[in-house]
Amino acid sequence: MAGIQSPLSADWSDTLLKQASAIRLIAFDVDGIMSDGRLYFSANGDELKAFNILDGLGLKQLMAAGITVAVITGRRSPLTEKRMGDLGIDLLMQGREDKKVALQEILATRDLPHEAIAYMGDDLPDLPAIRFAGLGITVPNGYWLVREHADYCTQAAGGRGAVREVADLLLTAQGKLESTLAPYLEPTP
Repeated sequence: MAGIQSPLSADWSDTLLKQASAIRLIAFDVDGIMSDGRLYFSANGDELKAFNILDGLGLKQLMAAGITVAVITGRRSPLTEKRMGDLGIDLLMQGREDKKVALQEILATRDLPHEAIAYMGDDLPDLPAIRFAGLGITVPNGYWLVREHADYCTQAAGGRGAVREVADLLLTAQGKLESTLAPYLEPTP
């Protein structure tokens, strides 16, 4: 199993890997990052969202590797609360358009410099948090100005594995990817 790397790692610069190696907490937006950004409503007005299962396992891998995961979203959604609960994510802040302030509130409860945090978002309310974080991340379907200011733009689109790509980036940079994959690569009888 020696030398397992994400196929994307060849495209990651030394600067990006250095930034990613320092991350101890990552916060994510939901709509446009964990979902495709579209809002679906039933005839009864019930909200529906699709979350990518690959992203969910990536979030669990991050937490298992000791990286704190937080979610800061501008909308309030019982679906988001359920999904984050299912994943074991306790740091959930809903109804927050002031993403940088919310991120600073999280940091006030931890002994971390801003260089040790990452933030991943896709639209203007995310921009101040992206610029504040030690590693600002967005997606190719994010707003152009956000892409311009982010340290990294994923290859995968929001809701289509972008969170998993970032999990692989952080785990690779910290030398933890191989250990998070080991249980799935145990020899078969």
